[in-house]
Amino acid sequence: MILIRKNNDRYNANHGWLNARHSFSFAEYYDPNNMMFGPLRVLNDDIVAPGKGFGMHPHKEMEIVTIILDGQLEHQDNAGHSEIIEFGQVQRMSAGTGIYHSEINPSLERSVNLLQLWFLPEVNGLKPSYESISFNKDQLINQLLPVVQKNSNKQDVATIHQDLSIYLSDLEEGQNLEFSQSVNRRTYLFVIEGEVSVNDVLLERRDDARITEEEKLVIKANQTSRFMLIDLP
Repeated sequence: MILIRKNNDRYNANHGWLNARHSFSFAEYYDPNNMMFGPLRVLNDDIVAPGKGFGMHPHKEMEIVTIILDGQLEHQDNAGHSEIIEFGQVQRMSAGTGIYHSEINPSLERSVNLLQLWFLPEVNGLKPSYESISFNKDQLINQLLPVVQKNSNKQDVATIHQDLSIYLSDLEEGQNLEFSQSVNRRTYLFVIEGEVSVNDVLLERRDDARITEEEKLVIKANQTSRFMLIDLP
């Protein structure tokens, strides 16, 4: 089963300094039929104005992944981590028993576009932790590149405390990728740029697909496209 949620069906929260689109219920947007997909609880597509951002604020019991699409983002937290990240890097923060952090656009001239994802952890009560990884952007071309996985021991793949994997891909026009979905697993696909078909179902820019009970997925790029695929329990 492949359920498509179109770009324009996402909730738009425009606060001036922040223009956000929510793929799942978040903040003032509440839809009891659109709360989560497996342990994926939040996917926010945020554009943050120059010099603006999210001031120091708390989180608990959530695995938070940030992927920069364009521009830069400066992270700080009460554990002493401070870093500026951009496309080619992925940030993972385990809020665990409690953490305070800020995410600010350090540029005074250029907006930053980011995806922030929240996942429920496998267990509560984890010690808060932070990491960022860098990946080779050339390795995105015509393949699924893992950037976040459970129990990762690779420098270019972030570790997450949930049984999931996040892949990124740049699929050239006319190229195909295949992905096998294991029994009782879910697949979430989000088109960042371009247009792809999944088992002949069309997805355009910023559309998502929530996929269950499909043994094999064939992803074809109708035009050169960038997308994210998440394998979920």
